[in-house]
Amino acid sequence: MILPKSQSDALVNKWEGRRFLNDRLDWNLLRTYLVIGQEGSISRAAARLHITQSAVSQALKRLEEQLECALILRRGPRFDLTAAGEEVLRIATDIYGGISRIGAAVEERNDGVAGKVRLLSISRVQSALYDEFLAEFHQAHPRVELEIEVLRSSDIISSLLQKTATAGLGLCRIAQPKLERRQLLRQRYAFFCGQRHPLFGRNDVSMEDLKGESFVSFVSDQLGGNLSPLAVFRDQQGFTGRIVASSSSFEEIHRLVCAGFGIGCLPEHVLSKDIEQGLLWRLPPAEGIVDVDVFLLWNREQKMTIAESVFLESFQHTLATVENL
Repeated sequence: MILPKSQSDALVNKWEGRRFLNDRLDWNLLRTYLVIGQEGSISRAAARLHITQSAVSQALKRLEEQLECALILRRGPRFDLTAAGEEVLRIATDIYGGISRIGAAVEERNDGVAGKVRLLSISRVQSALYDEFLAEFHQAHPRVELEIEVLRSSDIISSLLQKTATAGLGLCRIAQPKLERRQLLRQRYAFFCGQRHPLFGRNDVSMEDLKGESFVSFVSDQLGGNLSPLAVFRDQQGFTGRIVASSSSFEEIHRLVCAGFGIGCLPEHVLSKDIEQGLLWRLPPAEGIVDVDVFLLWNREQKMTIAESVFLESFQHTLATVENL
């Protein structure tokens, strides 16, 4: 079938346009757009990238011109992504995840398991099983470099969805569609106060005594957050005290509770030494507040290097061995 010259020319122009886009698209513009989509704000994207809002807006405009379509719909100070914008954001996420893994890929050797494993973790993960696994893995694969970065659980999940890390250890109360999870340990949270608090050292404290006390709270201790069961417990028990300080860091929550800012809900299994040294005092209820699971997390759609695959498979095998006991 021979097309009319006008249709033939249109197809040629369309093909040449796609080839030009593939060859000349500025990947830095995609990176800027990725941050815009993640932050949901031009100003927050600018702050994260350490550039001006004008520069971010100009980058977005140039990308839309190169793609010849609108990526966002502005609604005053807010915006929504168009259908094309959603798809471009998904592709940009995959591209950025692949680029971030180039270093690990080129480091692999053919003469044994070698390479880099990037593990994201919340702070204060106390687990003899985890410690033993790390020791045995390093002994078996000494040429695998392990990089561990401490982050909030929400940031760990975000990074794994972007495919920028091998795996994570964190809280994941609501299952994520693309993430696999295996329980590493269960933490029992309970109320504590520091030496400077009026309730410190008292054995006659009741739940009624706590209901009006001020709180030091984790940022994720809110409805919808990974520690939202703590907020639900306070609401159900009729607690009326206000939150006087908050942080995403266990270390800072611990510091503020010890300083007497208020009572705090902390995982009790990591505080035995603090209690023995008289830094913290365990408060009612005796059975604690809630159990919170710490999971091994990874993206099932992520292509792993040999080193990453061996690390993840070994970790899962360790967890499965304990589960079957």
